[in-house]
Amino acid sequence: MRARVVDWGADELRLTATVSVLVGADRGAYPAGNSVVVRGAAEAVIIDPSTTVVDRGGAPVPVDAVINSHGHEDHLAGNGLFEEARVHIHDDDLMAARSLDGLMAVYGYDGDVAETFGEQILTDFHYVGRPDAIAFHDGHVWDLGGTTVEAVHLPGHTRGHSGFRLDGGRVFFLSDIDLTGFGPYYGDVWSDLDDFEASLVKVRDEEAEHYVTFHHKGVIDGRDPFVKMLDDFHAVIGRRHEAMLDYLREPHSIEEIVAHRFVYRPHVELTFADAVERRTAELHMARMLARGEAVETAPGRFQRS
Repeated sequence: MRARVVDWGADELRLTATVSVLVGADRGAYPAGNSVVVRGAAEAVIIDPSTTVVDRGGAPVPVDAVINSHGHEDHLAGNGLFEEARVHIHDDDLMAARSLDGLMAVYGYDGDVAETFGEQILTDFHYVGRPDAIAFHDGHVWDLGGTTVEAVHLPGHTRGHSGFRLDGGRVFFLSDIDLTGFGPYYGDVWSDLDDFEASLVKVRDEEAEHYVTFHHKGVIDGRDPFVKMLDDFHAVIGRRHEAMLDYLREPHSIEEIVAHRFVYRPHVELTFADAVERRTAELHMARMLARGEAVETAPGRFQRS
């Protein structure tokens, strides 16, 4: 299927004369998302074409370029739909856009998890590898004619995760700094806890009229509500850390921490849930050991100091 020009009606939210949000199914809840279109006098781009964009067959304008905020399945869904458009993604996540094997490397999945989730990515997320994808770096500016898109590297969720200043900074796209109660996700091998926290501190200085998340929250108008949501989002990291430390009043292994579930609720059934819990536990354990908050009481068993 090739992209068409599609009237999104009330599901296209115009934020400025050049920037609009294409609201995904169920307000952009995963597996859908809220994509952004930027119209310039010379070119138009779509940022993170979602599964809803694919289901609807295109965007409200002809798209010259696709910009991916990072290399995750829900953000790459429309790369194959816009087959004649250029695809841009941060250099650190370039492999995820170029091939399914590269995407699996970003997650760190192998074996049965990689096979099962790989099939889901191809069918449910319409994944098409783009070996022609072009790398960008922090600070890259796309001049679309009368308006710009500027990349702001915000690693931690993935190594290449980026936000974007749009229309001279009037709009800031946060991508998966999504400000939800679930909190920050750093459960892949391409994720880093320290980098994520540094990115949250960095993005707090962004001053815009509108902030846009790929999931759930969608459009946040004004800096004060944004800062409150961001601080609440950031606080989830500390609560997870303290919950793990409390659990370690008695010695436990990483696998026991995984089974206890500190990211997902026990009833959540996802192919990759254990892998995410494991990576999250490993990152927090590394922080505990570095801070002297926990000790290894026996090989592979840890307890609060």
